[in-house]
Amino acid sequence: MPPQRVFALPRQQSLLLPAVINPFVQDTKLPTAAVIKCVLLGIVLVPVRAILLSLVLMVTWPVAVIITFKHPLKGAVEPMTGWRRFMCRRVMAALGRAYYFCMGFRVVVKGKQVGSGDAPILAVAPHSTFFDGIVCIVAGLPSTVSRVENLATPIFGRFVRCLQPVLVSRQDPDSRKNTIQEIDSRAKSGGHWPQVLIFPEGTCTNRTCLITFKQGAFIPGVPVQPVIMRYPNKMVSVCNAASMRTLLLLTLSQLYTTVEIEFLPPHVPTEEEKKTPSLFASRVRASMAHALGVPVTDHTYEDCRLMISAGELTLPMEAGLVEFTKISRKLNLKWDNLRKELEGFAAMASSCKGGRITIQEFASFLKLPINPALEELFALFDRNGDGTIDFREYVIGVTILCRPANTEDVLRMAFQLFDTDEDERITREEFTALLRSALGVSDLNMAKLFKEIDADGSGFITFCEFQAFATTHPEYAKLFTTYLELQRYQAIQETTPGDLELTGGSRSGDKQEDSTSDKKDD
Repeated sequence: MPPQRVFALPRQQSLLLPAVINPFVQDTKLPTAAVIKCVLLGIVLVPVRAILLSLVLMVTWPVAVIITFKHPLKGAVEPMTGWRRFMCRRVMAALGRAYYFCMGFRVVVKGKQVGSGDAPILAVAPHSTFFDGIVCIVAGLPSTVSRVENLATPIFGRFVRCLQPVLVSRQDPDSRKNTIQEIDSRAKSGGHWPQVLIFPEGTCTNRTCLITFKQGAFIPGVPVQPVIMRYPNKMVSVCNAASMRTLLLLTLSQLYTTVEIEFLPPHVPTEEEKKTPSLFASRVRASMAHALGVPVTDHTYEDCRLMISAGELTLPMEAGLVEFTKISRKLNLKWDNLRKELEGFAAMASSCKGGRITIQEFASFLKLPINPALEELFALFDRNGDGTIDFREYVIGVTILCRPANTEDVLRMAFQLFDTDEDERITREEFTALLRSALGVSDLNMAKLFKEIDADGSGFITFCEFQAFATTHPEYAKLFTTYLELQRYQAIQETTPGDLELTGGSRSGDKQEDSTSDKKDD
């Protein structure tokens, strides 16, 4: 039996799949008994609670109007004082508790909240539902970070104004910088401003893990008090991705809904953490995850955007999940780059089901038959060895394997191999001859590929056309280098078969292994 070729180095652990594949969707199905219970209780509870909530809102809205009357939200804003502050912290807080009580919420508070002098910022996680606003009531109505659009929401927009939020605008290109400056100013006011409450995840999750924390709460470099939330009643998480109406009806149909709010000890940043907000955020997240007993992942809001893009490209939405923070940092990719790669993946996976590419679809997209070189390239992409390539594996493979192989030297070498008569152009006959002998390509498949590379339809391929095609199809460059490595391997095997059998499983082939490895330094 001939010795087997030594494949790539082991995959680096940091790019393996996360503990939670999709933290954004909760697909829990209610058992029949639970549905019947909700219906029976809802017949009585929903109308009663709806009436009580309406009464509370009828009182709360005019109080909120009085508190915020002629009080600016933009410009030289000052914190509320005097009667406004008293009504906000006492009257509005009491009405807020009454509102959640009428919905059936039972609040359990653990730990002790410190003052703004000890921890100017409250970091709350996980953020999973619009009911999380209850933490603002429990924390004494601190300032929050809110979108400008929320101020225009009927009735509730007036309540948001009472919190004197730090406003974020998607239309303002300087919004992120201004938001960070305002958070920094309030956090370092020496108690002049109330505490700033922030959900650092930046989006809702299903509470199975903590995703990447955004750095806004940690850039000021001041002590942060972590606050964790738990919903022992699973009914609250059932409709995490459902409509607000469905979630509200399910909640109102429960006898009560328990929410646990735990104030952890403040995290005082070290000098290193003050200089590196990402490290500060990571350590706070780690302590919160430990208290919750859940893992951490490197997903972020950009993964949500990629999920939406995947759906628009007729792929399963989960196909867009790549742990954006980790992938962008390790592979030096921006969101626009990943969106472009997703389009390329969609073109390849358009005919497959489940958003995963098999070797047959891989070969069909490349217009090549299945051969040893193609099988090895596919194996390098297929990081978990399940016989398919998902979008995450595709991005890693294209970035680590294919693009480094797509250098001008490699392309020039490939071009010269095709250009047998050295006239600086490749004819269809030259193209056919090499591919037939190297990869066993049929004339029909070769014709399609040749036509695609021959952009101007001149009947021959110039180096510029060859290079342009390789730039937009980096898989071919790695396929070519893989073919050359196999040729070298076969030549060595034929020359010294005994030696190769003795050393095939050792590390003596490091140079060969490195050429096919997708390993990068952490």
